[in-house]
Amino acid sequence: METLENPKEVQRLADLLRCEGKRIGVVPTMGYLHEGHLSLVRAARAECDAVVATIFVNPTQFGPNEDLAAYPRDMERDKKLLTAEGTDYLFAPVKDSLYPEGFATRVEVDRLTDTLCGASRPWHFPGVALIVCKLFNIVKPHFAYFGQKDFQQAQTIRRMVLDLDFDLEVRVCPIVREPDGLAMSSRNAYLSEEERKQATVLYRALGVASELYVSGERDAAVIKARMAETIGAAPLGKIDYAEVVDYDSLHPIDKLEGKPVALVAAQFGRSRLIDNHILGEPFPSAKM
Repeated sequence: METLENPKEVQRLADLLRCEGKRIGVVPTMGYLHEGHLSLVRAARAECDAVVATIFVNPTQFGPNEDLAAYPRDMERDKKLLTAEGTDYLFAPVKDSLYPEGFATRVEVDRLTDTLCGASRPWHFPGVALIVCKLFNIVKPHFAYFGQKDFQQAQTIRRMVLDLDFDLEVRVCPIVREPDGLAMSSRNAYLSEEERKQATVLYRALGVASELYVSGERDAAVIKARMAETIGAAPLGKIDYAEVVDYDSLHPIDKLEGKPVALVAAQFGRSRLIDNHILGEPFPSAKM
């Protein structure tokens, strides 16, 4: 695996690969990789000639008093994991190469980012859209891989790709979970032993939503109340939202029809955790 830091160098490489007729796949990450990230690399490896992983802890998607400085980092470990998965290139830029002095551009995706995580963290998705837009212009991929755990992010990026005419396809891959059902996240590393134990209420809340939906419940208020009740049973958790939304618009719905999505978010100590499930699809069973 070759590691590159200079955006212009990566653009030249991308031009060469494209001229050779090779399909480029990109896996954008902030590092401290786990099995969820690696599943995206494998998906890219399966259909692309050149796989590019990116590692950059993006400052524009962090708000005041958030965990930018403390965000977990282990570049050497990440490089070993990516190499073992057959990654061809790692793009690991420094901040000044992406945000030089005088940088003044914003990228915002309206409507999809107004609710859910966007309501409590309004700075987050403009930062995500900006960095992903830059990475797409630098790496010039044919395919870009994201995880379903960050469902609102994935839908936002899909919208941006469509609206800005990017010549690429967005692939959204399934959530990867711990044996007890907790969705894998780099922020799980912050959890204390007891917080980690209690954090599984997010998975259980989604399981309740799935069971209600399968049994015929179509009143979103009932499902949301039951999810919130489940999360509320964890004394160390502070719920942000328990919501059911339309798959495409992400707007809250009252009666469940079409393709509804249940989403939850809660704070456990230093970690803000999110999870979701597309209602009507098989619910993943815990392995313990």
